[in-house]
Amino acid sequence: MSRYVPAELRRPRKGRTIKEAARLTGLTEQTIKRWTSEPREVYLSRVEGRREQIRELRAAGMAMRAIAAEVGCSVGTVHNALKLANNT
Repeated sequence: MSRYVPAELRRPRKGRTIKEAARLTGLTEQTIKRWTSEPREVYLSRVEGRREQIRELRAAGMAMRAIAAEVGCSVGTVHNALKLANNT
């Protein structure tokens, strides 16, 4: 049996932290994580797509700050994605 709740059964936290949601519902933090988190494989594929987009934008000559604004992430995330690409 999978540790993760299927996507159609997952519940949004509505901006609450895991601790806040656990306190409000009376459930454990681990249960809240399991009910609200996406499976690792889904997360990793989404992140890899973002990294690919960052690499493509940089190859097109965009500055790191412009890439961060375009992708919707921090400049540090852009820097780390490019550093990771250079190490592979």
